[in-house]
Amino acid sequence: MQHLEIEVKFYLKNRTKLRQDLQRIDAKCDGRVFERNLRFEDAAHNLRKKGCLLRLRQDKGNILTFKRPFKGPDQGCKVFEEIETKVSDLEATSAILTALGYQCVQIYEKWRETFQVGDTVVCIDTMPFGDFIEIEGLAADIKKLARQLGFKWEKRILATYLGLFEALAKAHNLSFVDITFDNFKPVTNIFDNFWSGFEAGEVV
Repeated sequence: MQHLEIEVKFYLKNRTKLRQDLQRIDAKCDGRVFERNLRFEDAAHNLRKKGCLLRLRQDKGNILTFKRPFKGPDQGCKVFEEIETKVSDLEATSAILTALGYQCVQIYEKWRETFQVGDTVVCIDTMPFGDFIEIEGLAADIKKLARQLGFKWEKRILATYLGLFEALAKAHNLSFVDITFDNFKPVTNIFDNFWSGFEAGEVV
């Protein structure tokens, strides 16, 4: 299914308080799941150069996703065209992508807790490099909900998690590529100073 993915992120310092704030506005929790993502690229890394993403995600099931930047009016949010479909066999799908000339070049993990607030989706994402809130929906609804939850709009993050990792890796000379919890265990003390005061537009 293809649709527009409209979203923003904020660095999250207090997951417990955010859950309480979401309960206060009667947000409905859809549970917390562990995600493992495989990012695929061609030999020349053309997808990354174009700002596109081809990935296989494994959580409760398996999902194949393709994303590309949406060329339209500026909504103050990150906007992507997204096409995704469920697949029954992760290994077979990976083999098909490999046969077509794509290779798995990166693995990234996260824990995701999802809430529904009307037509807007709120995710509490625990990444190996910190906690974030991601708000997805219509731009006007995203902005309204962000303020309702106490987030400053000018502090929104328009980057992808892969873009955030690249900024973090560059700042701290991280030598690994895969964004896994095991890889980050030795460097868990670098997050807060890096993300505090992070402004929109610093990473694209």
